[in-house]
Amino acid sequence: MSGAALTLPQVRWLGTARLTAGLDRHQRLDLAAHTRVHPPLAPLDRDALLTLADAVDLRGRGGAGFPFARKARATLATADRTGAPPVIVVNGTEGEPPSAKDKMLLARVPHLVLDGACLAAAAFGAEEIVIGVGAGGPGEISVPAALDERDLPCPTRTVCLPERFVSGESGALIRGVNGLPVLPAPLKARAADGGTGGVRRRPTLLSNAETWAQLAIAARLGPDGYAEVGTAAEPGTILLTVNRPGADPLVAEVPAGTPLGPVLDAFGLAPGEGVLVGGYHGAWLPPLDAVGAPLSRAGLAGLGATLGAGAIVPLPSDTCPVGEIARVAAWLAAESAGQCGPCRRGLPDAAEALAALAAGGAPPTAVEDARRALGAAQGGGACSHPDGTARFVLTALDVFAQDVDAHLSGPGCGRAVRGALPLPRAEGVRLEVDWSRCDGHGLCAVLAPDLIRLGPHGYPASSTIPVAAWQEHDARRAVNQCPALALRIQP
Repeated sequence: MSGAALTLPQVRWLGTARLTAGLDRHQRLDLAAHTRVHPPLAPLDRDALLTLADAVDLRGRGGAGFPFARKARATLATADRTGAPPVIVVNGTEGEPPSAKDKMLLARVPHLVLDGACLAAAAFGAEEIVIGVGAGGPGEISVPAALDERDLPCPTRTVCLPERFVSGESGALIRGVNGLPVLPAPLKARAADGGTGGVRRRPTLLSNAETWAQLAIAARLGPDGYAEVGTAAEPGTILLTVNRPGADPLVAEVPAGTPLGPVLDAFGLAPGEGVLVGGYHGAWLPPLDAVGAPLSRAGLAGLGATLGAGAIVPLPSDTCPVGEIARVAAWLAAESAGQCGPCRRGLPDAAEALAALAAGGAPPTAVEDARRALGAAQGGGACSHPDGTARFVLTALDVFAQDVDAHLSGPGCGRAVRGALPLPRAEGVRLEVDWSRCDGHGLCAVLAPDLIRLGPHGYPASSTIPVAAWQEHDARRAVNQCPALALRIQP
């Protein structure tokens, strides 16, 4: 296996290492190392596995936090009713820039993830196990190598999916496994029900890579051993991706309920201007709240935040918060699938308002325009992307209110935008206007209404948002049909 393919964040832990056990001695646990670090895993029957998942309150670790046992029972009910055996899916895609925990699991401890998936496959009589990984990521090499090392309860395959933000949405992942475009389904369908929502129309049990690894840990320790760390309501440990300014991120394993302050201290970080908890679908916390914030679902919910996929990003004091938020908002708008009104209009409108605010000279209504666009986007999307993006931006406007006011009332906060919030290398194209040619015909806004807006004088308002994949057709049509030849597409 190529060493370059396994370039991963450093791993640390506070307290007992469970998911990260053995990584102080091994770069990657092959099957031999895995069996030395983790005791043998006894098989469980269907009822015992469901009882275990209930006892430890195992929930999804990909962001939604849905109870594993409830999802499994729904899948099994469909299988019993239809006679179709279920399919087990491991969601190992991770298209969110500040998150790396699932890449780490699949690359460094793949057998722990496979233990959980195989345990469920055997208990539930699964027809197949499918592991979805990001194309070009370390799991693309590590997971097939791990599969070759072990006996499996049923046919198992790895599916490589594009590394995009929406690729990890459950419906998008299943569509990708089925050979369809990797986009959220236009009509929602539960994977547990099979049909259009399942892999090959089978009832499908899909969970995040960390969830399957946690199931393997719980099966080895039992409910009482699993609950020796964490809180009474949320036993066990959690994985965090701790992002550091100017350095690679760390993946940290900590007991559930650990305050965020000691975690930051352990890695030489300060809360800075504020801390993003839960990644780009998460929420911002002001420094004082962040230090004492318990890293648990209930603890963060009390602060209006969410653990999400466990990404932690403190914002340093030497960068412009408004500019940082505008960068990410533009990226999130371009990452959408463009299949519903909130993504086609709400997110781009909010991103445009934030870009104008960050650049200076924004109208007095810029903040309210962004709030209005995001408010309209919430609750109406085909997936959770509009809701998560709204939470990210709206909490930022509250936490960084002084900086927002400085940008509204004057030249801004005076700080440069240093790119402290991680984003992938820019790809795709932008639509640019040659103002020396533009005659204000306005045809471009008719041909590409989701991309081009006209200003108060009838000329295109310059866009700061990259052309999303779903916008490219309209963008090229606008370029080809512009009477003044004033539009061009640039990398």
